[in-house]
Amino acid sequence: MEFNSSLIGQMITFVALVLFTMKFVWPPLTGMMEERARRIADGLSAADRAKQDLANAEKASADKLREAKQHAAEIIAQAEKRASQLVEEAKSTAKEEGERLVKGAQAEIDSQVQHAKEALRQQVGQLAVDGATKILKREIDAAKHADLLASIKAEL
Repeated sequence: MEFNSSLIGQMITFVALVLFTMKFVWPPLTGMMEERARRIADGLSAADRAKQDLANAEKASADKLREAKQHAAEIIAQAEKRASQLVEEAKSTAKEEGERLVKGAQAEIDSQVQHAKEALRQQVGQLAVDGATKILKREIDAAKHADLLASIKAEL
């Protein structure tokens, strides 16, 4: 095999090209590739952080929603309890009012019964006096009959 000058020139040119590429072309390319790899890694870590933040936010919102529902349930329970108390108070007030009305009506009835008894006594007494008057008109002994009527009136 013959080495000629063109082969040596090509080899020198190739070595020069390799050295030039290694000195001036390769470092910026590897720097750009490293920068791109770093940006990709940063983007992936940012995506992971965003996923974690989203999961935390969902958990926090679920906790807040649960707390709000629990608070609403407590408010509803308190409102129902208060409504029950108001109903019981209204029932007791109505019962007391009913009892008072019944007592008042009973007192009125007793008063009317007494009044009716008194009126009946008066009427019976009047009838007795009328009867006595008729008897006295027939008989002359008025004193005996007056005593008899007084005792009858007292008994009534």
